[in-house]
Amino acid sequence: MLIDPFARKISYVRVSVTDRCDFRCVYCMAENMTFLPKAELLTLEELDRLCSTLVEMGVRKLRLTGGEPLVRRDVMWLIRQVGRHLRTGALDELTVTTNGSQLAKHAEGLVEAGVRRVNVSLDTLDPDRFQAITRWGRFAQVMGGIEAAKAAGLAVKINAVALKGVNEDEIDRMVEWCGERGFDLTLIETMPLGDIDGDRTDQYLPLSLVRARLERRWTLEDLDYRTGGPARYVRVAETGGRLGFITPMTHNFCESCNRVRVTCTGTMYMCLGQEDAVDLRTPLRSSEGNQALEQAIRDGIARKPKGHDFIIDRRRKAPAVARHMSVTGG
Repeated sequence: MLIDPFARKISYVRVSVTDRCDFRCVYCMAENMTFLPKAELLTLEELDRLCSTLVEMGVRKLRLTGGEPLVRRDVMWLIRQVGRHLRTGALDELTVTTNGSQLAKHAEGLVEAGVRRVNVSLDTLDPDRFQAITRWGRFAQVMGGIEAAKAAGLAVKINAVALKGVNEDEIDRMVEWCGERGFDLTLIETMPLGDIDGDRTDQYLPLSLVRARLERRWTLEDLDYRTGGPARYVRVAETGGRLGFITPMTHNFCESCNRVRVTCTGTMYMCLGQEDAVDLRTPLRSSEGNQALEQAIRDGIARKPKGHDFIIDRRRKAPAVARHMSVTGG
């Protein structure tokens, strides 16, 4: 087992397979992004080796993220490779976070590889608003992908970033829509990561306020349910669906953190809201054996901080962390 300095078992790793995305969501990245040179990214074979090493060291859950992971060429090969650890019982769960644009193409393949659940980022049900938020996204394509995922037997969880003055007026509708379709819904506060060509102080909407508004219409019953991530869940009595809240700004959820993130370049961040990191690419490429890689992972876990330092700085109007979410992995 990987144990951090605060006796937390690190059993969950989010691995980014690419920083590229076919959307340009306004809270995530600038429209004219400069992506990393391909030579800096881990190869699919290196990603497989890294994931396998993490599983051997006690990681029980892996989430593949991006950017948009399904736009990476031959990514299904990687997902099938990692899926072999599900069949041996060494890995409990392999999941994918996606914007849904490629789900129609890959939903059945994901199920065949062992994936049983996907998180789909969807911040609005209004096609025009969707276009404004994603800049490059196609609403009908995403809706088709979500339906394909459901038809293939994948459990779907919708992730929505709550944005002040953007989608706060339709969160009620999203709760209803997800309830009708049997989807879980998780609401997320905007996080101060990377330059986005805008001011996050205008976007920030505390979920404590959102919950208070929802309770005017819905009966929200607190649950002990956990997926291994940071969300705190309630059941919506009227729909029977689960509703999660991820609140890095209004409530620091770090006390139970069991995860680390590895970027598409092989950099392991022990905390999403801290800059301290460990280079895993060098030991991956410097030796055919895994001894140096394992030691680097253990060294990083030994430095995992107690919590993050996220803050929306209304004076500087600058991100708390310079790197973009698309590089770190969602």
